[in-house]
Amino acid sequence: MQMVVNNNIVCSVDDKGNEIIVRGKGIGFQKKKGMTVEEKDVEKIYRMDSQKDTSKLQELLSEIPPEHFETCTEIIEQVENDLNKKLSRRIYITLTDHISFAIERKKQKIEYENALLWEIKNFYSREFECGVRALDIIEKRLGTRLSEDEAGFIALHIVNAQLDTKMDSTMEITRLIAGILSIVRRYYEIELNQDSLDYERFLTHLKFFGQRLYKNKSAKKEDPVFHDMIKERYFTDYHCAEVIRDYIQDTFHHEVSADEMVFLTVHLRRISCAE
Repeated sequence: MQMVVNNNIVCSVDDKGNEIIVRGKGIGFQKKKGMTVEEKDVEKIYRMDSQKDTSKLQELLSEIPPEHFETCTEIIEQVENDLNKKLSRRIYITLTDHISFAIERKKQKIEYENALLWEIKNFYSREFECGVRALDIIEKRLGTRLSEDEAGFIALHIVNAQLDTKMDSTMEITRLIAGILSIVRRYYEIELNQDSLDYERFLTHLKFFGQRLYKNKSAKKEDPVFHDMIKERYFTDYHCAEVIRDYIQDTFHHEVSADEMVFLTVHLRRISCAE
């Protein structure tokens, strides 16, 4: 045992010498550094992806009220259950740090406005629902009700943990998607039906498209002949894709490949015909 966080959480090492965080009812009660962790008392072990992350989590646990971490572990487990997905282990650091800071700010009557709240609600609806449920857990366990803006911030942390990206990239992708949808509305002079399957497909494509841009990856390679055929056959939609490409290059300084232009044109064709 390396550190006792509270009665239910301790920092320890496994049989291979890797640092771990261990949770169990009463596992830290009347324990001190150097004592042995009884296996029968262990309910859950948290293993980070690197020694650096483990050290960060241990440092965080030494700085915040232990109930903040316990609350966040409940939230993360609930999210993984709701989404049926395993999240990046870094969320134990990032989300715990964010929520603990948000609670302290709330006590001081300092609240941040989430400028991307509308986009988060519409682009990441399931994650936002998880964020709202997280507010309920926080209120139940800690007696503090955070704002809807915080549900949006929590949703972004969940998105990050699914993609294993940084917060600034996720926020940029969210802004990028909003900009593209605005271009589509103006270009085709239509209102997009957010309840339609075509809209959902297009939104999904844009999310993956944004991820590829920020990870410097490209879509599946296409035949140049196929590219030219798409460009000629769907020239109106391809021109919209060119407007989007120029917007991305000018605003976000990312290049859009010819292969991405093909995929974007096909999705634009589908959604423009549907509307």
